[in-house]
Amino acid sequence: MSAVEFFPLAVAVVTVSDTRNLETDTSGALLLELLGAAGHRIAERVLIRDDLLAIRELFARLRDDPAVQVVIATGGTGVTARDVTPEALEPLVSKSIPGFGELFRSLSYAQIGASTIQSRATAALCDKTLFFLLPGSRGAVRLAMEQILLLQLDRRTKPCNFAELLPRF
Repeated sequence: MSAVEFFPLAVAVVTVSDTRNLETDTSGALLLELLGAAGHRIAERVLIRDDLLAIRELFARLRDDPAVQVVIATGGTGVTARDVTPEALEPLVSKSIPGFGELFRSLSYAQIGASTIQSRATAALCDKTLFFLLPGSRGAVRLAMEQILLLQLDRRTKPCNFAELLPRF
């Protein structure tokens, strides 16, 4: 039996923030670093303000772009009035992936305790594109990437992973 080879995915990185720019976006930079080190290709990097309709329009464009397989967004997943990233994605969802948010909050609880209840990290399939919405902190991004997403975006992860399912979407 031959070993399964790594297959790089095309990932768009989105930072949702009213206060960050490309120089101060340390969470987006961490996403780029971790994805690049894993061997994935960055299809696009976008920094966008916390504006529901603008985010939804961006997500729809990325969903429809055949050069993008996965979108990972950081920011806008809390509970304040400006946190609208999950609401922006909601009308575009074909299938929700509740296990991602559940697992993220479970792992996060070990690090930050009950404060994890404020996170609305989520994931969904939107037509043929996977979306993962992460909190804006570097710690949350590192946790989600190292303990969940880098594994699930690698078709060598067994017993199953999202990377091997992409052609079936």
